[in-house]
Amino acid sequence: MIHDTVVDDVRAVRDEIAREHGYSIDAIFESLRRAEKASGRDHVILEPRRMAEQPAAADRPPAGR
Repeated sequence: MIHDTVVDDVRAVRDEIAREHGYSIDAIFESLRRAEKASGRDHVILEPRRMAEQPAAADRPPAGR
């Protein structure tokens, strides 16, 4: 396997950030949200997309045909 120093650096920073927040995804996102607010920049907030309803399995044609 080829080692990419950029990938290694990104992974090291990612692990450092995770360790600082006790490997808690909630704590990491809260920290990111605070940094976003503190930046003073305008941010775009998109509405969540709704997935189109899928037909029930019985109504769909068999796969591969």
